[in-house]
Amino acid sequence: MNQATIPAAKPIVGEEERAAVDAVLASGMIAQGPQVAAFEEEFATALVAGRTCVAVSSGTSGLHLGLLAAGIGPGDEVIVPSFTFAATANSVALTGATPVFADIEPDTFCLAPAAVAAAISDRTKAVMPVHLYGHPADMDALVALAAERDLAIFEDAAQAHGAIWQGAPVGTFGTFAMFSLYPTKNMTSGEGGMVSAGTEEVARNLRLLRNQGMERQYANEIIGFNARMTDIHAAIGRVQLTKLPAWTATRQANAAFLDAHLEGVVTPTVREGATHVYHQYTIRLAGATGTERDSFADRLRERGVGCGVYYPIPNHHLDSLTRYAPDHELPVTEQAAAEVLSLPVHPSLSEADLETITTAVNDLAKAGA
Repeated sequence: MNQATIPAAKPIVGEEERAAVDAVLASGMIAQGPQVAAFEEEFATALVAGRTCVAVSSGTSGLHLGLLAAGIGPGDEVIVPSFTFAATANSVALTGATPVFADIEPDTFCLAPAAVAAAISDRTKAVMPVHLYGHPADMDALVALAAERDLAIFEDAAQAHGAIWQGAPVGTFGTFAMFSLYPTKNMTSGEGGMVSAGTEEVARNLRLLRNQGMERQYANEIIGFNARMTDIHAAIGRVQLTKLPAWTATRQANAAFLDAHLEGVVTPTVREGATHVYHQYTIRLAGATGTERDSFADRLRERGVGCGVYYPIPNHHLDSLTRYAPDHELPVTEQAAAEVLSLPVHPSLSEADLETITTAVNDLAKAGA
């Protein structure tokens, strides 16, 4: 098999990011400091309508600390999708609470409100939708359901920087929302996460939890963690944040090209009133088995097109999480796990790259590969 010449994802780090890091190193203020504070304020203004933001060491730590800051713990249940990265359910389990898996909608791959309603029990405290691949979940229905059943909403917006649902940015609907800043996300800080808080109480709890339980040095108020972001990472993130709008527009243009030229596969849905930011451009090979989809992916790579499968094993089948769902049947999740394939959509693609991708996909789909 030849190595793919068009990468499935490609972090973009330029001279501005390098200069920002050099400036931090020269300043001598490397740990959590003024760069982190500035990044939090700028992220809040740019992406979450001014909600208070707290920077942390990773997206997973953001979810974990967000849940703890919201009071989730042993005996509680939080409803989550199974079709996502394991960090979503892991973060719930790490608090001592129980992740309860619900099925997804077949077009957006996000939590299905009807499936959430069926999964609610007297121990359910919250619902945590994932805005998967950059498409927002149906927040109107989920927020209404949560209000009716007196549940909290927590958003996993790891892949959805700048996504919008019915005029409101993701990250503004719940008690907290987490954005990942991992290198392959739509913007990065090298590693890190950003949590938007719905109340100042939650924001303060997050600050305590990320810093050994203290806001003032040696004045520990609670038992906390070391989940701080460094000024080095924040400096990278600040530069990347200024580039995000243009990168998002390019992702959307690339997606539009693929929408217009792909044949024989199911292209991504964009719901009315939704802004998709295309962290991944995920197609379906309708009716395929996982083995057939994997063979299709291998053939694409042989033709120089990188691609990825996110996610081939639903969370409720993972050895680490199956104990939380011993008898679960999630048919839409199972079908998606067998059929999905993510194609390159990142801002570094050239017109020739896009033509190579569409030609390869169309040839293989026509041949029934």
